[in-house]
Amino acid sequence: MEEATVATILNAIGRTPLIRLQRLAPRSSADVYLKLEYLNPTGSYKDRMALAMVDAAEARGDLRRDMVVLECTGGSTGSSLAFVCAAKGYPFRVISSDAYAREKLEMMRAFGADLIVEPSREGRVTPDLWPRMLARADAIRVDPNVYYTDQFRNHDAQAGYARIGDEIVEALPRVDAFCGMVGTAGMLMGVGRVLRRRDPDVRVVALEPSTSAVLSGSPPGAHRVDGTGAGFVPPQFDRSVAREVRALDEASGRALARRLAREEGVFAGTSTGMNVLAALALAAELGPGRIVVTVACDSGLKYLAGDLFSDRT
Repeated sequence: MEEATVATILNAIGRTPLIRLQRLAPRSSADVYLKLEYLNPTGSYKDRMALAMVDAAEARGDLRRDMVVLECTGGSTGSSLAFVCAAKGYPFRVISSDAYAREKLEMMRAFGADLIVEPSREGRVTPDLWPRMLARADAIRVDPNVYYTDQFRNHDAQAGYARIGDEIVEALPRVDAFCGMVGTAGMLMGVGRVLRRRDPDVRVVALEPSTSAVLSGSPPGAHRVDGTGAGFVPPQFDRSVAREVRALDEASGRALARRLAREEGVFAGTSTGMNVLAALALAAELGPGRIVVTVACDSGLKYLAGDLFSDRT
């Protein structure tokens, strides 16, 4: 008898719904579609990246069963790698900071990660934070029994994110613009390249906090948007894919995250609010009959201990 295929929790990654905003986008604008990536197993699109990086390392023989996986992360990548490592049976060591959502740090621990917390300055992502975190990772990665996924430089991640683009192409007859906040830039590059293969004229727009708008040529600064604005131009960022950059007001993005929950039933975090803020602006510029797409990066459940949803404005 043919052996049955047994699905694992890792098979639950991807195939997320794509919805059209019903109330926030007026009829006078383009349609705005939102890919609900918070419906991945850990509540984040980073599940796609984590699995792609680990699978590729295994396939090359770079990651062996006796090795420890290491990453330096603002939170969601760490949660996703902790999840993938737990499912595959690898120990996972992670460097993060108390600048990021407490729920994300606790999720890493829940999946069995060895968490190293780099102290922040007043709970904010400041220009010195990532250099300090990366320095700690560099000190650990010299161990030959450590495999460093190195998310900022790891192009394997884009293969995982490209699946978002594939799913968008399957679902929609055309896309006029796609936008997303930049952290490692893997998501925007992975999706952007898929969309550009179908239509070279699609607008792919990179987003960043206005207080740390390094892609726009400004100096790095402090902000509180998890997973974005590390304070340097990420090595994977390619201006031939993302030909436009927009710097966004964080307060406006946070307010829009709250409106998404109340007016659309979409419960997501600050980076999603920023994504939709830009998508609505693009939709107003393009006008009716056009299509703008962005992603809901992670679940609002990861931000309940902070002030994102306690601010009622």
